[in-house]
Amino acid sequence: MHSVLEVLDIGSGARRTVLRTDEHIEAPNWSPDGDRFVVNGGGHLFDISVDGAGGLRPIDTGEAVRCNNDHGFSPDGSQLAVSHHHDGESMVYLLPAVGGTPRRVTPLGPSYWHGWSPDGRTLAYTANRAGQFDVYTIDVDGGAERRLTTHPAPDDGPDYSPDGATIYYNSERSGVMRVWAMDADGAHPRQLTFDEEYADWFPHPSPDGRWCSLLSYDADVVGHPPGKQVRLRLLDLRDGSVREVAELLGGQGTMNVPSWAPDSSAFAYVRYEL
Repeated sequence: MHSVLEVLDIGSGARRTVLRTDEHIEAPNWSPDGDRFVVNGGGHLFDISVDGAGGLRPIDTGEAVRCNNDHGFSPDGSQLAVSHHHDGESMVYLLPAVGGTPRRVTPLGPSYWHGWSPDGRTLAYTANRAGQFDVYTIDVDGGAERRLTTHPAPDDGPDYSPDGATIYYNSERSGVMRVWAMDADGAHPRQLTFDEEYADWFPHPSPDGRWCSLLSYDADVVGHPPGKQVRLRLLDLRDGSVREVAELLGGQGTMNVPSWAPDSSAFAYVRYEL
């Protein structure tokens, strides 16, 4: 299996290959300054220049050497949130974006980071507590976590709108995984996608607030496994319409976390080749 980091221009639909590698890499983040991507692979994090020159460059994450694909930049680009498996449980840590010593934020596990509030003060994540996956938030300095969803069905993939007023997420409460939105305090949940043929995961709003990228499986696929034919789709946040922009081999690892270009012109993802 080969990994291919690509960028899709949403205006033209053109797809550009940044890097092709025999290493298994996942979940690109695009840095706020536009200069680099961060991906994970084998428990570690790597930098990739925006043009792919120099290949994979390891990032020092200290003791956090069992990182999964839930990671991302702070709004000012100075920090990285990572989800590292500590004693078998994923926990959210913060470290300098250039690498350095990680600091644990979440008190309980498993916890999987997914979004950062625009003011840089709050982290949104998915957590399994007593067998139920829900959306939580916590201050970047730690403390008590705040549970935002309570429906028995799984909720996952929270990410903030550019103004911080809304959290987008995916939920199975309608029977199939769909994209939902709620106020940043968890109030007023509302369903945004309805296509019966798809199960929609990992919504990420563009920095200009116009689009939301999402990963769509066939509706009969359970969970978000790797190695599936999936579609990348764009939800227009002005009118609620959804359009397909790519079909590829992927799934888990393709687009789990925020991956938009700072100017909202494109987003990054990983596809796989046999």
